Amino acid sequence: MTGAPHVRDVPAPRKAGGMIGPAFGRIFAWPYRAILAGLARAGLRPWHLTLVSLAGNLAAGWLLLTGRRILPAVVLALAGTLDVFDGGLARLRGVASRAGAFLDSTCDRVADVVVFGCLFWSLTGQGSDAAAAFALGALVSSFMVSDLRAEAEAAGLVLTEGAVQRLERYVLLLLGLLIPGALLPVLALLTVLGLGTAIQRGWLAWRRLG
Repeated sequence: MTGAPHVRDVPAPRKAGGMIGPAFGRIFAWPYRAILAGLARAGLRPWHLTLVSLAGNLAAGWLLLTGRRILPAVVLALAGTLDVFDGGLARLRGVASRAGAFLDSTCDRVADVVVFGCLFWSLTGQGSDAAAAFALGALVSSFMVSDLRAEAEAAGLVLTEGAVQRLERYVLLLLGLLIPGALLPVLALLTVLGLGTAIQRGWLAWRRLG
């Protein structure tokens, strides 16, 4: 891409599945395009956003280990915001590639392990065994959802459906960290909805392959 992009020339966010993805796309379409244009004008590259987002997740994981909750939530919010824009910036610059998608997906999985793993460790140290178990359950279910999509794509399918995807996990986890007493029910909800999403994707893939 040459020259500084105008907001009107920036594509809207891709259509997303999940419980809140479609609403996000409609409500924040203009701010998304404005921010994306600003990132392009600043000379940033997609991999810059991907790696800074990963660094933010690593920092949030360390903060969770210290027993803090609000500050990690703020850092996670910033990291998650950057994660929203890396794919859009790649498409805007015309540099979208399988290598970039692989880097983004890999960093997302590492981020999930760090955040939920550190949360599990922190909760275990505090004696919150039920919440720790659900933190581990949320991590496992998130991997199941992602792995089912990867397996479906390997079989030639496009499988983007699912009630709880990365955006939903971020938002719910932020609510759990910011609202006093909400972490346990939020982690339980993430586990249950994540497993439900995995079952949903597995069933859809089976039907389409049958």
